[in-house]
Amino acid sequence: MGGISETCSVCGTGFEVQFRYQMEEKDGGFSFFCSQKCLEKSHLGGQDGAALATCDACAKRFPPDLVSQVLYVAGRRHYACSLGCRTQLVREAKGARLGDIAAAAAAPAEGATPTGGEAPLAGGASRAATEAAEPAPPAARASAHGEATGPAAPAVAQVASAARPAELKGQGAVAVPLSPAGGAKRPAQPPQRPAGVPRCLAVFNHKGGTGKTTTAVSVAAGLAARDKRVLLVDTDAQGNVSVSLGAGAERSLYHVLVMGLRVADATKTVRPNLDLLPSNETLAAAELYLAGRQNRDRVLSDRLSAAAAEYDYVVLDCSPSLSLMNQNALVFADSVLVPVACDYLSLVGVRQVIKTVKNVNALLHHPVQIWGVLPTFYDGRAKIAREAVSTMKQHFGERCLAPIRQAIKVKEAPAQGQTIFEYASGTPAADDYLAVVDRIIESRERGTAGSEAGAARDGTAWSVDRVDAGTERPGAAAAGA
Repeated sequence: MGGISETCSVCGTGFEVQFRYQMEEKDGGFSFFCSQKCLEKSHLGGQDGAALATCDACAKRFPPDLVSQVLYVAGRRHYACSLGCRTQLVREAKGARLGDIAAAAAAPAEGATPTGGEAPLAGGASRAATEAAEPAPPAARASAHGEATGPAAPAVAQVASAARPAELKGQGAVAVPLSPAGGAKRPAQPPQRPAGVPRCLAVFNHKGGTGKTTTAVSVAAGLAARDKRVLLVDTDAQGNVSVSLGAGAERSLYHVLVMGLRVADATKTVRPNLDLLPSNETLAAAELYLAGRQNRDRVLSDRLSAAAAEYDYVVLDCSPSLSLMNQNALVFADSVLVPVACDYLSLVGVRQVIKTVKNVNALLHHPVQIWGVLPTFYDGRAKIAREAVSTMKQHFGERCLAPIRQAIKVKEAPAQGQTIFEYASGTPAADDYLAVVDRIIESRERGTAGSEAGAARDGTAWSVDRVDAGTERPGAAAAGA
């Protein structure tokens, strides 16, 4: 399945990491567990081999023999000696202040008895209410991959905030605000890049067979040949980008999304200035992981944003589907390049792409825009190809790029593990893709100035009705019907 080959930190057995619970960040590094049994042994081992652990709330030493005494916050293991300490850790992860927690614990609310009553917590919520909001005990919970965790497995709490600093353990009097939990409050987004200036470019079309992978590989390779640092991300579980470049990789986008692996540890330099973050069939399991996340449309952006800052361009090859992975790709991207085969059905399919981009703008509040529509498989001898390009130019104006001429060399290049520039440099198709590359660089260097800025000022709202009007019949607009 393409897992990471590691050695179990408990028993020393070599194995392939397949599930999230098998990889755990600890003490600035990672621990690996070949099975649930070894994971449980690591829980009982405590520190320094003793059968005791230290409570992360009150610093008490205790034997962790209950499932509820082990929980995960921000992907790191934590121990709680009691239900009260567990509640405190969960509340801290959801953004409560340590001073509020200490005040609530030290001063019972008015009307509560010192012994029998239950003091409300900060904000007026009772401890019972807080426990009700906490994730249920995972005694019989199944993992995202369909594997049951078992009664002795740890509770994997999906909390995306940072753990409390070690120096504050046991000191509840210091009021330090912590970042909110994963779904409690969406984190502030970094400043958006100007619309129409491609830097993170998603190559996307719902319809298959339009040349998306060939376009993504050719654009990325062309940018790299122009001395631009490029990260090519394959978000399609078919993994055709790796095949097209003749590159194999042990780690993939799955390990970055699901297992929290650093992007730098999963990328592979496949050409000068060109790094590849590959995918394979394991990416299908990532859809289950994304579906269980509260900010599920922004997981890819959260994982890649820091690493992407090291590159001049990021190119994402998207799958031909209405998938959650494609939502993540569009939320991460600032521009969309839509390859459209020169036939009527592909032209009709552009309408769905435009509607999807509009939904990302309106519903997900991310200003991604269609940067260009690229006619592919163009044969000037075919009437339908000429009419398709004419229709696209009429309805998209300058956003319709010069077509990519059809050539058998384009289909032969992936079989050799080469780009079109390596396999058939100087051919019409190679020149056409270089023209697209030059236009991407030019449009970014000049920003939103020029004629494209006027077309971009109102987003994509203009496109849907105009394309609908132009696809009533094959060639209707081009023929003047």
